[in-house]
Amino acid sequence: MKYADVILPLPLENSYTYSIPADLEQAVIPGCRVIVHFGKKRYYTAIVMEVHERKPDSQYETKEIYALLDATPVLRRPQLRFWKWIASYYLCKLGDVYKAALPSGLKLESETAVTYNEAFEADGPLRPNEQVVLDAFAGVLKLTVSELEKKTGLRNVVPVVASLMAKGAVEVSEELKRGFAPKMQTFIRLSEAYKDVETHGRASLQSVFDELKRAKKQELLLVCFLDLSHALNPALTRELSKKELLENSHCSPATLDGLLKRGVLESYEKEVGRLQVPVCRLQTPSPLSPAQEKAYGEIHDVFGTKDVCLLHGVTSSGKTEIYIRLIDEVLKMGRQVLYLLPEIAITTQITERLAKLFGDKLLVYHSKFSDNERVEVWNRLLHTDGPMLVLGVRSSLFLPFKDLGLIVVDEEHENTYKQQDPAPRYHARNAAIVLAGMHGAKTLLGSATPSIDSYFNATTGKYGLVELTTRYGDCLMPEILPVDIKELRRKKIMKDTLFSPILVEKINMALERGEQAILFQNRRGFAPVIECKSCGWVPHCVNCDVSLTYHKFRNELVCHYCGYKIQLPRQCPECQSPELRTMGFGTEMVEEEIDTLFPAAKVERLDFDTARTRTAYERIIADFEKGKTQILIGTQMLSKGLDFGNVSVVGILNADSLMNFPDFRAHERAFQLMVQVSGRAGRRDKRGTVILQTSGPDHPLIRMVERFAYKEMVRLQLGERSMFRYPPYYRLIVIVLRSRNDSILQELSVLYADNLRRRLGERVLGPVTPPITRVQTLHIRKIVLKIEIAAAIAPVREILEAVHAEMQRYLPFKQLIVHYDVDPA
Repeated sequence: MKYADVILPLPLENSYTYSIPADLEQAVIPGCRVIVHFGKKRYYTAIVMEVHERKPDSQYETKEIYALLDATPVLRRPQLRFWKWIASYYLCKLGDVYKAALPSGLKLESETAVTYNEAFEADGPLRPNEQVVLDAFAGVLKLTVSELEKKTGLRNVVPVVASLMAKGAVEVSEELKRGFAPKMQTFIRLSEAYKDVETHGRASLQSVFDELKRAKKQELLLVCFLDLSHALNPALTRELSKKELLENSHCSPATLDGLLKRGVLESYEKEVGRLQVPVCRLQTPSPLSPAQEKAYGEIHDVFGTKDVCLLHGVTSSGKTEIYIRLIDEVLKMGRQVLYLLPEIAITTQITERLAKLFGDKLLVYHSKFSDNERVEVWNRLLHTDGPMLVLGVRSSLFLPFKDLGLIVVDEEHENTYKQQDPAPRYHARNAAIVLAGMHGAKTLLGSATPSIDSYFNATTGKYGLVELTTRYGDCLMPEILPVDIKELRRKKIMKDTLFSPILVEKINMALERGEQAILFQNRRGFAPVIECKSCGWVPHCVNCDVSLTYHKFRNELVCHYCGYKIQLPRQCPECQSPELRTMGFGTEMVEEEIDTLFPAAKVERLDFDTARTRTAYERIIADFEKGKTQILIGTQMLSKGLDFGNVSVVGILNADSLMNFPDFRAHERAFQLMVQVSGRAGRRDKRGTVILQTSGPDHPLIRMVERFAYKEMVRLQLGERSMFRYPPYYRLIVIVLRSRNDSILQELSVLYADNLRRRLGERVLGPVTPPITRVQTLHIRKIVLKIEIAAAIAPVREILEAVHAEMQRYLPFKQLIVHYDVDPA
């Protein structure tokens, strides 16, 4: 008998063994999806890892595979290797990696279906929640648990369903949720009887037109069909969709139905792709400037001896053109390329540029795609052997590449490359280097402000280093003017405004010249804090240890950690005072004041609130690019490699909030953000201006930003990190412990840290309480491990697993949720 070891999309460490039914023994192979029964009543889509004949030595009965979903594998062999590396290095479960890697459309899962019993009569009055659930069945007999929760508004409907089940009011069953569905479209063609023009086709059509003389609309529709489809000319005949025919003929579906009934035309269904790459005429890559040509040659030389190269090019130096030349070269070799970007916002701008160069070889993949679109990208890569360029965000690493030749990690310093929650908490830049190694590919990291870790690796010889120090077309770096807002406020010049006089003046001048301005404030909403003037009351989130942010547009107070929201009260709930004041400011307040100062200018806001969908992102960026918008206000989305040619003024409204953050990377991050945002100014033939508003214009970091002194910043930071044992000299592993019971968390986190200290000594710090002590009702404590960079991760993993197993002996430990964050961003 044959058995299959499978991975389930659950946070489980091991694979599970199932027996293969006799009729499927030849068909089940590694990499295929199978449906298996797991737990009491649930069905999941599992991935087959191995097929063997070893009978499991277990006292439990081995379950049988329920169904096979694929005739051929949906995974390639290197992908499983990559999954195992992610699980091992980032200290998570293989099931976590599977859940993150595969698009939801490829993961069928059972959903509990609840059926209403029409014959049910209650013996007595039902509880209010029970009545609400039964009322939800009005007009329907069957609903899934998730549909019931949506209809009733109850957060956990399962206990109510259980009590109704006991009373005989409902029945429960498991049904498999439908996964990927191909997109079908109706097409229209000429019936076979009228196709043969040589014999009687034209004569037959003539008789049809004679019959249609009284049905003018049908006659018009048939003429339109013949014209659009070229049905009478076999050399030019093309498929015509029902939608296109009706749109072009301006006829109704009823008119078309008449022709279908007559048998002149016939309809058929066909699968069509959802992937829309802009259709345009293919161009050849632009010639490189001498500086770019030199950098391109140096990258080639580096790739001769090293697998990873860092391209350190100042903002607007034309790094993308170098990427394009390298991509073109790899595609011509018949290999695949992955182009990673940190933010969906940039993909919208660069997609069109790449489509003009690479046409249908380009695939785009990111989280704003629907499940079905993501499955289509997956299938296209799986079933296409030719050269292909994938443009995507961090999740693109998990796609089924056959033969990667190059991975480009653009804006490699961005912390959005690090996955935070849920597991696997991987860093896409580091994982990309490993994935490239598995394919025998090269990795190019690019940035104007590289992460200190990457720059250290490049200067110590682990990676190659190529520098591009001049902007494209020799245009000048923007002029940075620090403005002392503390002094301006003291002199009452900036009493009731967010903008210094020089910033207002520069924006005015730019608008008069027909140029554009960008304003950067890394905080969304109207104000981060609302306070009562009389008693000092501040509204806080009920689930998290944070104040609520005021969003004036919706008149709501919102928690940016869990999404909890309430309407802004008319008066203070503590002292009933109507005087509530705002403290601090976000992008909404900036937008409101700009509208007052520049009423004639068209203003847009680019933040998480305005750009929640793919189309919203695309519209905001396209409008600014075309000049429809004069002033763009945004958060750090603005800093990520966007290219606007007509921006002459950039305003950084509050530099201090970027620097004053309790994190060892705060100054590195602040420098990167300020330089990147500044780089949006003056990207063509005019020199741009950056107004940097700060309370400390003499701060060393502000001075470094003013001079674009990246190497000086790195030297200073490396000195501190060496002294305090931080990356790149040490590897950090943070153990995050969470619980609803704060006292148990305090007690067990101390015990946990002590157990670790016995094995790892002074490498263990903590437990410490983070700045935000409670998120989504869970209290948080952290234990930090500082491990020598030369140490292998496997022995550390063994120690962590041993200590975790030890802690399991304490019964209260079950109340804790524990996860590891390796190389936290």
